[in-house]
Parts: sequence; C-alpha cells; structure tokens
Amino acid sequence: MELAEQAYQLTASFPLEERFGLKSQLQRSAGSIPSNIAEGCGRTSHLEFKHFRSIALGSAFELETQLLLTERLSYINVESFPTTLDKTEKVQSMIIKLTQSINK
Repeated sequence: MELAEQAYQLTASFPLEERFGLKSQLQRSAGSIPSNIAEGCGRTSHLEFKHFRSIALGSAFELETQLLLTERLSYINVESFPTTLDKTEKVQSMIIKLTQSINK
C-alpha cells in the first residue's frame, strides 16, 4: 500500500499530456500489487492465491520498468527515484519470498 501511495504522489507532477499514458499505467500497476495480493488472500484455494501472487509480482516488475522510463524522460524527481525504485525491488522480493514460503 505504501508503494502504491508513493507512486500516486510521484505522478502528481507528471506533464498533463501523460495523464492517460505513462502516469495512468504507473498508477494502475502500483495499485494492482496490493489489490491482487488482497484478492488472492480472499480466495478459497491455494491455486487461486498463487495465481494472484503471480499477477502482483508481474505488476511489480511492470512498475519497475515504468519507473525507469520516467527517469529517462526526466518526469521523476531525482531525489524520489532511488527511494521508490528501492521500495519496488523490496516488494518484488517480498512477493517472491512469500511464494517460496508457501510452496515449502
């Protein structure tokens, strides 16, 4: 949830022409991570939970790519970038470790 909130704050200063482009994609991928984990937790089978964790992990990698693109386009605050990217990588690691833990 913190990462999604940070992504929304980060995109507040994006150029107006990006409101339906990269800004929207970044916000959707960031919001998709906790949403899919929550939805998976609410499912009754382990197989369904695994599926939603996989989607959340994919969204986390999608978010990382979009963050790197925003840096290349100079849309992102240089001071905020390392913190957001680091948090994204930590969330990726957390999802991977959760999956490994459940699979044992």
